[in-house]
Amino acid sequence: MNKIIKTNENGNLIVISGPSGTGKDTIIKEVIKQNKNTWISISMTTRAIRKGEKEGKDYFFINEEEFKEKIKNNVFLEYAKYNNNYYGTPKDKINEKLNAGIDVILIIEIEGALKIKELVPDAIFIFILPPNMKELKRRLINRKTEDKEKIVNRFRRAYKEINEVTKYNYVVTNDDIEDAAKKVNAILLSEHCRVDRIEEVYLNNEEEEIHELLVDKNLENKEREI
Repeated sequence: MNKIIKTNENGNLIVISGPSGTGKDTIIKEVIKQNKNTWISISMTTRAIRKGEKEGKDYFFINEEEFKEKIKNNVFLEYAKYNNNYYGTPKDKINEKLNAGIDVILIIEIEGALKIKELVPDAIFIFILPPNMKELKRRLINRKTEDKEKIVNRFRRAYKEINEVTKYNYVVTNDDIEDAAKKVNAILLSEHCRVDRIEEVYLNNEEEEIHELLVDKNLENKEREI
């Protein structure tokens, strides 16, 4: 059966941000399990690789000199410096995936997200929050990937970053990974149902005739009632 409307079939650009320790990466891994029409853009960073991370899966790990060279060559959609390390989003493959109808997810720092908002204002911005600050502190400590000074710095920065939530379209509190992932996927689904994605409405002659016939019958019935 032919559809009554034609919609924009391109994928959406999804920007995920939130303070360190809110579980952004874990949520999105679950999102990908639930929604096969998504692709995670892998960022580049100059920070040291952490235990359990893999090159080309979690990040592309490069040194600062290489990163700055890529800035000169306009490789990044956006980049930012966070905790004395650079993070950047490579442009390649993003447009390719979007044109193929696949939603592209960027997990990036807030500074970078706000840069993208200027460049791509129709992107979808989702902010991930912890249930409370006490839980955030516990998660940062339990990661055991950084020393006390860096943990304190991340915790302090989190207070400032949470104030940026009003610049996003949606907010999801991560008190349960599976539930948070379902909420993110619900957002992605709803965005594909937006009216402003409609490009054309198709009503052929047969459908118009049926409509007119129904209208006429309704008028006849009303006249009989009178």
